[in-house]
Amino acid sequence: MREYLSDDDFTALFRAYRYTAWRLETRRCYGSVGEDRQFQEWLAGKDPGIEWLKPWLDMVREELAKGKRMERVRIVDDPPSDYLRWELWATPYNLAVGEDIRYLPREHPIVAELPDEDFWIFDSRTLARFEFDGDDVAGIWLDEAPEAVVAALAARDSAWHHALTYTDYLATRVG
Repeated sequence: MREYLSDDDFTALFRAYRYTAWRLETRRCYGSVGEDRQFQEWLAGKDPGIEWLKPWLDMVREELAKGKRMERVRIVDDPPSDYLRWELWATPYNLAVGEDIRYLPREHPIVAELPDEDFWIFDSRTLARFEFDGDDVAGIWLDEAPEAVVAALAARDSAWHHALTYTDYLATRVG
């Protein structure tokens, strides 16, 4: 049976890594009690503000100021789901603090070779995998199997190579 990380233990990974934190996001929607109200406001055409995102942005800014890198690739449909459109709306705030978020169209052939699950990999050795119950995170667990880490690194390299920067992705959506 898997042992899930506590919220504090998962958050500690973002403080403890030394060089790189990288995430693959594969889902069309993420349920989150902490974001649901803001997402619903945004869907209704209201400005939800960014107070809900501020703790994350502050942490990212602090860690990147130490010379670390934080990157992620989001696999996105055409057209994007409502949730991914909301993430696109919020992305400039992440970019402003130094996080590098890129987009990989789901129809790109390389996506078929990627895992269909989300994960973070820290310093190319600590693999944190997500399990979901519907759209909600059921738990996050560490996978220390060397072959799993190597597979995650290969997925990272492939996804990153083919993903588009935020600006380039938006340019593909014009017209």
